Amino acid sequence: MSTDLKTLAEEANERLADASAQEVLAWARETFGDELVVTASMADGALPHLAAEAAPGVDVLFLDTGYHFAETIGTRDAVAATLPINLINATPKQTVEEQDAEYGKDLFAREPDKCCALRKVEPLNRVLSGYKAWVTGVRREEAPTRANTQVIEYDAKRDMVKLNPIAPWTQDDLDSYITDNGVLVNLLQYDGYPSIGCAPCTQRVAPGEDPRSGRWSGQGKTECGLHT
Repeated sequence: MSTDLKTLAEEANERLADASAQEVLAWARETFGDELVVTASMADGALPHLAAEAAPGVDVLFLDTGYHFAETIGTRDAVAATLPINLINATPKQTVEEQDAEYGKDLFAREPDKCCALRKVEPLNRVLSGYKAWVTGVRREEAPTRANTQVIEYDAKRDMVKLNPIAPWTQDDLDSYITDNGVLVNLLQYDGYPSIGCAPCTQRVAPGEDPRSGRWSGQGKTECGLHT
């Protein structure tokens, strides 16, 4: 454990718990410089947009699992083309075909935790090892598992500072930011997919349902392992 990073995160969270997302990101850029990376699922371009304003040229990490919707890949490409960011497209060690050959076809349907570990968690950890701080788009209202998310945390598992600058935002806050700033949105958001992951493990959600209920439906699974 890095005591310095842990103390830094705790002290910064006390100071910036009620700060705006822009202020949190500006502090992160000033503190970590090029050792800061932003993660983005490309459900929309809000977090990359925020980060690009606070830290032009910032590294933005996308986990290219090999199972994404075409709309998500299109959003990734459009965000990279229109914002001053450095897109890092992280891929698993195995292609889908190689994984199928070793573990059997459709591992996601039989062992979703294993599939997420191979195609999301391992690539994330591999790339994050080159940084001291990472930024996520986690919001408290998204799920009970995220209700206690701090704006700035110490990530003990990775010995990093983890920033969640939009943790306090409601869906209305996010929608307003997107509208006010002309932010790109994944087209699936308008087709019944409020939470977007890999195509085989994401279903449409009926109006009024938990936005994340379409993820791993019927699997008893609510998180991919990136934030737990």
